[in-house]
Amino acid sequence: MAFQVSPGVLVQEKDLTRIIPAVSTSIGAVAFQATQGPLDEIVSISSEQELVSKFGKPNSTTFEGFFTAANFLAYSNSLRVVRVQNSSVSNATESGSAFVIKNTTDYQDNYADGSASVGLWAARTAGVFGNSLSISSCPSATAYEETSKTTVNDASMAVGQTVVTVTSATGISVGDIVNFGDEYEYRVVSISTNDLNIVRKDEPQYFGTSDSSGLHEVPTNGAAVRRRWRHYDLFDKAPGTSPFATSLGGSNDELHIAVIDEDGAISGIKGEVLEVYGAVSKASNAKTPQGDINYYPDVIYNKSSYIYWMDHNASGSNWGNAAAGTTFTDVTSVSNVSLQSGADGTAATTGQKLTAYNKFADAETVDVGLIMAGNGDATHIDNLITIAENRKDAVVFCSPERSDVAGVADANSQKNNVVAFFNAIRSSSYVIFDSGYKYMYDRYNDMYRYVPLNGDIAGLSARTDLVADAWFSPAGLNRGIIRGAIKLAFNPTKAQRDELYRARVNPVATFPGQGTVLFGDKTGLSAPSAFDRINVRRLFITLEKAVATASKFQLFEFNDEFTRANFRNIVEPFLREVQGRRGITDFLVVCDETNNTGEVVDRNEFIAEIFIKPARSINFITLQFIATRTGVSFDEVAG
Repeated sequence: MAFQVSPGVLVQEKDLTRIIPAVSTSIGAVAFQATQGPLDEIVSISSEQELVSKFGKPNSTTFEGFFTAANFLAYSNSLRVVRVQNSSVSNATESGSAFVIKNTTDYQDNYADGSASVGLWAARTAGVFGNSLSISSCPSATAYEETSKTTVNDASMAVGQTVVTVTSATGISVGDIVNFGDEYEYRVVSISTNDLNIVRKDEPQYFGTSDSSGLHEVPTNGAAVRRRWRHYDLFDKAPGTSPFATSLGGSNDELHIAVIDEDGAISGIKGEVLEVYGAVSKASNAKTPQGDINYYPDVIYNKSSYIYWMDHNASGSNWGNAAAGTTFTDVTSVSNVSLQSGADGTAATTGQKLTAYNKFADAETVDVGLIMAGNGDATHIDNLITIAENRKDAVVFCSPERSDVAGVADANSQKNNVVAFFNAIRSSSYVIFDSGYKYMYDRYNDMYRYVPLNGDIAGLSARTDLVADAWFSPAGLNRGIIRGAIKLAFNPTKAQRDELYRARVNPVATFPGQGTVLFGDKTGLSAPSAFDRINVRRLFITLEKAVATASKFQLFEFNDEFTRANFRNIVEPFLREVQGRRGITDFLVVCDETNNTGEVVDRNEFIAEIFIKPARSINFITLQFIATRTGVSFDEVAG
């Protein structure tokens, strides 16, 4: 307290209004092998559409992980995804070198200086999809258009002809637009010495072979040939000198860039233009009139969904310099670059999956609560249990391997396979087992697939948080209906469900007229305990996470009765609220001199004991129907 020298009034405040904040327990987490997207990086996803946009459509290698994520998103809009980096995965590049850029951080740290030696451009993410990309850049007005490039040198032309001979084809590139002195334009699809193989510009197949339509009319032999960059009509004018460069005495700094889906593998349309960047600058310090960065590698980095800049045009020796007083090399030819040698790589190993899932390991920096295993063996699941147990605020959802249930004709064999699979996994209350796979429609490939159920079970838990609370069971007909299941690979009978439940496995069963239902709420804890139920484990995760978050504000305060009373006044109303919302039946908070003794205080410690009686879910119902004689009073027989 400040000391007053003369009489006066000192006003101070003490905040006793602190409460325990709401915490999230329903954020999903999954790592899987994908066809595109950043590697070794957590990406937030809120919808299946966004999942496809970031990580690509599923294929025969990636579908289990993809649909684990997609099925979770059918119940929730909060998912964290890491793309697994497997062996031999690579980005498509101009040179075709085996080359991997993990993510934007990796690019900035290692490749943004243009020293990778893989050509001018690389696909933004690793994978086969990048092989469909091409980049066309127009660095000057001359490259944009030449009005008298050469002359027609063909005396025997006819309407429909697809080959026109010119005096010299030097400087004309495949894809260029040419005009033979009349009103018609044609696209050059191939060049043989001075022979231009052409198609009409408005033909849809201009990235393919020549078309029989050919010439609209016979041009004049000797007519001047006008050549234009194939994407000239996407821009208002030819590149020149920007206002920024002009103001600093520079010149010739502008260029146009188009990113094209050359093979149609990305957009489904051959030759589709994916992105355009008009009048970007070769000057390293360039700005737009609005003050935005306009240096072309930075514009590409900040805006492109498909490519990274990797090196300057070799002909432009002063590209990348500051604009002041710089005349940028006037490269007169268009650069057309097709990327190649992008690869999806081989199937990910258990170790590679663990590397990806370890991105979720730190509870202080990554907020997730529902970790989905996707597909994987017992070692994979044990690795994830370790992550959850170390975090202490998340649970793992896992299914058996597909071969345990899909394609196995005998239901008892399916049951035995499932039991054997989970018997090999250690006991833990931080894991939840389900009984198998569902059969669902893959609309991206127009086929049906068996997909693990753990994405759905985690999704049910997330939805339960939304419609009730984390301490409610996500099972049963009220909150446990599985979506999108055409059938189950293994639909256990009552006797089989009994055996599965004894083995810590939550059965998923289809009931006529009621749907496909999660019919159990056990954790993977083998010892009889309150923590062998999902709702109890998630109740304690919620309580522990919330109280621990609030307790951080007690750090570095004095361990005295004021602080202890303040702590109790924060925690007890929170627990009463949870009690009122049916999560607990009773509680006791002990935080006083009995557990904060002098020795504890001297060790700079603070101890609070919080006793909880958790609410229990109903797993077994007994209905007794008793017939009585007409003249008997119910008081007599009911006791």
